[in-house]
Amino acid sequence: MPTRRAAILSAIAALAASAVPARAAAAEPRTAGPVRLTLPAPSGPNPVGAVSLRLVDASRADPWVASQPYRELMVGIRYPARTADGFPSAPQMLSGEAAGFAALNSFIDVPSSRVDWAATRTHAHQGAPVARDGGPFPVVCYSPGAGDPRSLGTTLCDDLASRGYAVVTLDHTYDAGAVEFPGGRVERSVLPEEFAKAYPDQQRITALLRKTMDVRVADTRFLLDALPSALPQVLHGRLDFGRIGMFGQSAGGFTALQTMHDDPRIAAAADLDGVLAYVQEDSTPGNLSTVAAEGLDRPFLLIGKDGNDLGTVPSWRALWRNSPGWHRGLSLRGAQHATYTDAEAMIPQIARGLGLPRKTLVENIGTIAPRHAITTQRAYVAAFFDRWLRGRDDDGLLDGASGCPAEARYF
Repeated sequence: MPTRRAAILSAIAALAASAVPARAAAAEPRTAGPVRLTLPAPSGPNPVGAVSLRLVDASRADPWVASQPYRELMVGIRYPARTADGFPSAPQMLSGEAAGFAALNSFIDVPSSRVDWAATRTHAHQGAPVARDGGPFPVVCYSPGAGDPRSLGTTLCDDLASRGYAVVTLDHTYDAGAVEFPGGRVERSVLPEEFAKAYPDQQRITALLRKTMDVRVADTRFLLDALPSALPQVLHGRLDFGRIGMFGQSAGGFTALQTMHDDPRIAAAADLDGVLAYVQEDSTPGNLSTVAAEGLDRPFLLIGKDGNDLGTVPSWRALWRNSPGWHRGLSLRGAQHATYTDAEAMIPQIARGLGLPRKTLVENIGTIAPRHAITTQRAYVAAFFDRWLRGRDDDGLLDGASGCPAEARYF
């Protein structure tokens, strides 16, 4: 089974490979039934509300499925709520999405059939009334990694919402492993099939990577067009579309920076371990995206896994060199690529429940202590958007002041 990497290609390749049963774990499972998981509670002062929306872009045919005459997307919105009392907690994944995630995910040597993915509840509450104070709220969009559902970023997204942001999460249909629409219809990823068609022709692989990113950016720009008039009644007048940020993990981080390059509505963006070139390895030079080749004039933040920095990721180095705007970068000691997803909270619980070896834990989320990883990335993402969407002081966290987390290495 290939190693999962930050490059979009590697994520697609991992999806294709994950159709093959995972290697057996070295230890015997400790639980008879499927493992059930919990997610960390948000750290902000507000309870969190949740709504979901189906959006249809009638101006373009679906780029992945020729028979579909329009592009159809599912988005979720997390927001500060006035109260959560009496409102049900939202599931992390709907049943169809959970089944798709069990069949197609990039976790290494994790027996997905032994986990009840549909049982996980979030700390957001469906349809809760929006908070009266503090709005209208800055908008932060979230894009997941290639093949991942939008819900795999719940830990960070719900935390931002608890701190006073409206966080809009986007599923890229036929890219995400499974997207469930109202009524229970589920659309599965076509990326494994597309990769199989392209492999091993390098030109076709590069074209597939470009198409994947082009579709994601088009999805996000349509979201920005459509969302103001598509908001449910509970959120009318409560989102500030004059203050928009974006972040994402892996291909989602690439999506965030590329969309900011292409669309002036995004004021600031953060990339969590996403390479910015159409390459197989993070360290391979060339095939730069336009955001890396031309740079950015607005603030951006790069956060990498251990070892990913300006010296090892040529596309980050190009972006850094070509960007006149404010920018910061750091990596977290001991972090892995999936550290910046809900895997950081989920994998330790799965490992304990199924008696998986430490090697499985390290391959998926590295050696950084999960509690420290979650606390640190929450702090940096919030500080970044606080500075650039709210004008708030972050006590020097983004500038590497004394007292910053020991795991952080600035570049």
